[in-house]
Amino acid sequence: MRRLGQGFTLIELVIVIVILGILAAVVLPKFVDLGSDARKAVMQGVEGSMRSANAIIYAKAATSGQLGATGSVTINGQSVSTAYGFAANLSPALTLAMDITPLSDFTIAAGSVQHAKAPTPASCQITYAAPAAVDTTPTYTTTMTGC
Repeated sequence: MRRLGQGFTLIELVIVIVILGILAAVVLPKFVDLGSDARKAVMQGVEGSMRSANAIIYAKAATSGQLGATGSVTINGQSVSTAYGFAANLSPALTLAMDITPLSDFTIAAGSVQHAKAPTPASCQITYAAPAAVDTTPTYTTTMTGC
């Protein structure tokens, strides 16, 4: 007599599970590296924060007549030193306006903000340089090859 199909055999189920496992093994590495993308996004956010804080410092310096080679303005109750109206240095001047502290995710030193949890923190950083002359702007150098 002919047997009517009532369901899947064990071998069919095993084959489907094996195929799903192979697909998962191929797709998984694409999603494993999301940490690198997240660190890059965080560093882009920090750069945006640096630029915004510096715009606030410049506006305050311009209204206070502090656009010379040296000066200072008060931001968040703290005195921030300026160079041509912008933050004179990253730490402490710009970080005071950003209201950022060296949390466990960041290292702030030598004019740069590094992502401390990056595989190569020196290659996942933003470096700040104050303007060196009148009518120039600060430079922000972003390195994200090691994020």
